[in-house]
Order: sequence, then structure tokens, then C-alpha cells
Amino acid sequence: MDALNVELSLEHILLACSLLMLASVLLSQASSRTGIPSLLLFLLVGMLAGSDGPGGIQFDDPELVQFLGMTSLVMILYAGGFDTEWDAVRPALGRGLSLATLGVVLAVAAFGVFGVFVAGLDWRQALLFGAIISSTDAAAVFGVMRARTEPLRGRVGEILEVESGCNDPMAVFLTITLMDMASGPEDTAVLTLVGDFVWEMGLGAVMGLVAGWIGAKLVGRPLSIRGLQPTLSIAIALLTFSATALLEGSGFLAVYLAGLVMGNAKYDHRESLTSFHDGLAWLAQVVMFLALGLLVFPSRLTPVLVDGVAVALFVVFVVRPLSVFVALAFSRSHFREKLLISWAGLRGAVPIMLATLLLVDHTPLADRAFHLVFFVVVFSVLLQGTTIPLMARLLRL
Repeated sequence: MDALNVELSLEHILLACSLLMLASVLLSQASSRTGIPSLLLFLLVGMLAGSDGPGGIQFDDPELVQFLGMTSLVMILYAGGFDTEWDAVRPALGRGLSLATLGVVLAVAAFGVFGVFVAGLDWRQALLFGAIISSTDAAAVFGVMRARTEPLRGRVGEILEVESGCNDPMAVFLTITLMDMASGPEDTAVLTLVGDFVWEMGLGAVMGLVAGWIGAKLVGRPLSIRGLQPTLSIAIALLTFSATALLEGSGFLAVYLAGLVMGNAKYDHRESLTSFHDGLAWLAQVVMFLALGLLVFPSRLTPVLVDGVAVALFVVFVVRPLSVFVALAFSRSHFREKLLISWAGLRGAVPIMLATLLLVDHTPLADRAFHLVFFVVVFSVLLQGTTIPLMARLLRL
């Protein structure tokens, strides 16, 4: 009887997962017609299926969501690098990296000022919240940019892709560092933080480039069973991330660069691998956003409505433009390009995933902060994601 219950339980789980994924895929077809980014639809399906929605699925496991989110982000960044043409992004590399580093720091600092002087937060809490919502999201940007039928003029698309692929490591580093500072002594040495940053990013870059070079050699060789080529490529991505993270480097930066190197190498079946990883990245997006949606309790969004609108407006109209225009102050991008880059800085799964760190760490007010971040992300995607084509036309880009 117990075995029968376990079997039925597994069947119910598989049935629920398959229906949720099917609903997400079918709804995503409406994305191109309505202009609503598919990630928002995935989140909506998860929320409706959750304990507060008609689906009634009881789910409250931030540790599992964090694991799924991290794994999915590895696949998304790897696929994003794999599908990026180096010759196309090379002219935009400097501007993208400036946004991914200086832009993130400026965004955190700007929100820190807002949090201290407007919201009345402790300066460490204000900076921590700023770090969580500071990064543009690779899944959101890659999805929106590559769903377009017409490329953006200039280097706007390439700048956004480099930024979104490289700023997640910066946001993760700042979030974890500020969490440690919020629970530890205030006199953390600046030189220590700088040293940690240089080590993480430097090691991540070296590991990613080396893993990409070795990986290209491995997948370029014919295997006796050709169907194992995608399995080998996935193993390289997971090994790159985990080995770099164990050495306290930036695993996300490493896996993005590994994908970039492997995707631009020359071997016979590169196109088929690119298609495979693109499909796997979409699967990862569905899983990640569904899990994040399930973790959200819609009834807890109402109490943060006023604060959420204020924070979202500040992020969209002050923080993002400020960080873009300062980070690109001496670049070749003209005013209209900077405006569109400011508007296309979508928040997505990464800020929500970083907010789960607060839940796992049982930080005070973690649940409120998590739902506030979720509201800001939904607001950003709904407002900016649906109007990027309109803004591009208005700015003649």
C-alpha cells in the first residue's frame, strides 16, 4: 500500500510538472502577439499554481528554488555565451563591461542613498537591497533581444547582451559580501573586499577561458556515439561552474566565458550544439520562473504595493539611467542609444533568486524583502519589457 502511495505521489508530481510546463509553453506563444515577455507569463503560471492560487500547490522551499535557480542560470549563461558571436560583440565589449561593473556599483550606491535618506534603512541594509536588484537579467535580456525579428541599430543589442552576461557575477559578489557585512562587524577592510573581488573575477575569467578552450577541443572530436556530444557539453558547463565556485572564483562568469569560447570555435557539429543549448536554456527558464512563481504568495504582495511602486519607479527612472549615463559617459554611444540601453535594463530571475538568499539565511524581514523584490521585477518587466519595441521606434533605433 505504501509503495502504491509513493507511486501515485510521483505520478501526481509528474502530472503537475508536465501541465505547468505545457501551460507555460502555450502561453509563451502569446508573447509575440501581446508583447508581454514570456518570463512574466512563466511567473504568472507559477503564482496561479501556488498555494495562494487556484492550483493550490503547497510549496515553500527556498533552498530548492535556490538550487533550481542557480542550476538554471548556469545553463542560461552557458547557452547565452554559446550563441554569442564574438566578432559582433567585440566592438561593444568595453561598454558592456563598464555597465556590468561600474554600472552595477553605481546602481547599488544610488539605491543605498535612497534607502538611507528616504526609506530610513540602515546603510548596510540599503546597500544589500540595492545589490539584489542591481543587475539586469540574462534570461530576460537574451529572451527579449533574440525574440526580435529586426536587430537594433548601432551596438545596443550587443552592449545589453555583454552587460547581462557579465553583471550577474558582480551582483552575486556584492550581495553575498553585503550579507556578510550586515551580520558582521562594520569595520570590514576595503582592501579585503577589493582583493576578494579581484580574486573572484580574475579566477572566473581564467577558468572560463581555459575550460572553453579545453571544452572546444573535447567536443570537436567525434565520439563513437554522436548523441553524447550534448551530454559532454553539459558536463563541461557544470564542471566549469562548480570547480570555479569551489576555488572561490566566480562560477557564473566562468561558465559564460566557457560558452563564449566554445560557441565561437570551429568544428562540424557546432550549429547542432548551439540549437541544443538554446532549447535547454528555454527549459531552464521555464523551470526557474515556475519555481520562483510557486514560491511567491500573491496575498503577501498587497502589503508591499505602495513601497514596491515607489522602489520600482526609482529603479526604472533614476537608478538605471544614472548608472548607464555615468558608466557610458566617455563611450561612443550617442544619447539615443544610452536612453534605449537605460530602458532595456530588465530585471528578472536573478534579483528574485538573490532574494531567496535572505530567506535561506533567515534574515529579519526576509519574506517582505523577497516579495518586494518580486514586485519590482514584475513591474520592470511589465513596463519596460513590453515597450522596448515602441521605445526603439521612437528613438529611431
